[in-house]
Amino acid sequence: MNKKITRALISVFYKDGLEAIVHELAKQHVEFVSTGGTEEFIKKLGYPVTPVEQLTGYPSIFGGRVKTLHPAVFGGILFRRDEAGDLRQTEEFKIAPIDLVIVDLYPFEETVAKGGSEDEIIEKIDIGGIALIRGAAKNFNDVLIVSSREQYGEVLNIIKVKNGSPDLADRKRFAGLAFDVTSHYDGAIFNYFNQEQGIPSFKSSFQKGKTLRYGENPHQKGVFYGDLDKLFDQFNGKELSYNNLVDVDAAVNLVKEFEGDTAFVIIKHTNACGVAIGSSVKEAYLKAFQADTISAFGGVLASNQKIDLMAAEEINKLFFEILIAPDYDLDALNLLKSKKNRIILKQKQALTSTKQFKSLLNGVIEQDQDLHTDSEEDLKTVTKRAPSPSEVNALLFASKICKHTKSNTIILAVDGQLLSSGVGQTSRVDALKQAIEKAKSFGFDLKNSVMASDAFFPFPDCVEISHEQGISAVIQPGGSIKDQDSIGFCDQNNMAMVFTGFRHFKH
Repeated sequence: MNKKITRALISVFYKDGLEAIVHELAKQHVEFVSTGGTEEFIKKLGYPVTPVEQLTGYPSIFGGRVKTLHPAVFGGILFRRDEAGDLRQTEEFKIAPIDLVIVDLYPFEETVAKGGSEDEIIEKIDIGGIALIRGAAKNFNDVLIVSSREQYGEVLNIIKVKNGSPDLADRKRFAGLAFDVTSHYDGAIFNYFNQEQGIPSFKSSFQKGKTLRYGENPHQKGVFYGDLDKLFDQFNGKELSYNNLVDVDAAVNLVKEFEGDTAFVIIKHTNACGVAIGSSVKEAYLKAFQADTISAFGGVLASNQKIDLMAAEEINKLFFEILIAPDYDLDALNLLKSKKNRIILKQKQALTSTKQFKSLLNGVIEQDQDLHTDSEEDLKTVTKRAPSPSEVNALLFASKICKHTKSNTIILAVDGQLLSSGVGQTSRVDALKQAIEKAKSFGFDLKNSVMASDAFFPFPDCVEISHEQGISAVIQPGGSIKDQDSIGFCDQNNMAMVFTGFRHFKH
């Protein structure tokens, strides 16, 4: 059922995009009620407006904390137009209907993100606005609620096309959008307070969602919740799929470990099949590709430096799904875009999340992100021979890759180049054997290479096998009751071993 808008309450923090709506409502002879800055905005457009204070008989009080909380306002929104009792009370108390409410909320999240003081943040907890939104949304049978500037375009079109008379479907849709806004807002406030309180309650809200072609497999539905446009510019290719997104996340998180170096990573099913540091992007790519020229086919590639033409000419020879970089030279970009299905992404900002969560059993499991990167300060030499400076560099390089590889994992590397990895094995010995076999299959000599393990060695078998291959140094967390067995073997065979004290399981 269409219902004509006769009176609108408008009170917004952000005025951009509002002018066209005000003009259109005025054409429809809608009466305006407003407060503060919005009232002045409407007056400057040349239209009469009734101040809320005139309805309520009260000025804005307590520093603006109380303006609209009054029966003359909420009664006009909430009374049921088809209820005789409600209609009698509107006459008794002289309450006029409000058919349209356009309200947004104080910028609480933005104030937190900018590092506002506690007083500033608390003052951005909206009271009247959120009550108006909830009230108007509850009474969607009679009232249209516009709760965000992102809805302005849609509501303007409805007002124009339907002559200022939205139908029930319109009103119900906007009510749903309104409760999305209020629930997200309350969740953000709770999470701010819960930084100190530690209340065991999980709340996470993402207001933007994008339906994917399918989930992990074609028979599964998939949706991404988040704002990819804020993170990336996409220059080419089809829409990102579920599996693409999972691999992009892995690639971006791994390549950011090498800040200060020119690094290149190649990802396949979230694990690195190539990682290298070079003096140029071209060199880093070629070294990364060398580690596994088979798995790189159809992979997800990432660089932490601008892609120039020399690098693009080499990368262009490979069939790959996605390339991610902070920027591209124009000639390089044009070359890479020559194949229409390639996805080319420019990363505009770093990932900032410090938590991660996933559904599990009948709930959600949450943890801190593993943000610890092993450094030279973490290394504790536990063998008679200390690693050389070159070995230390190689060990730390391997450890960074190990942290981002599925457990159980073993990484074999030299300074600045992944040689091979054993990933996702139920036995650490199997992971090592897989890594050795793979390195040999691509022609690498493991003599004087290093080994990284995501967790401790329960037995000395891994160091024994690695010694047979000529591996000279090992990095691992330590912590096994049989650590000394591995240390003793290393000492007998002039191998260096360091403990970090940090395990890096990844499941």
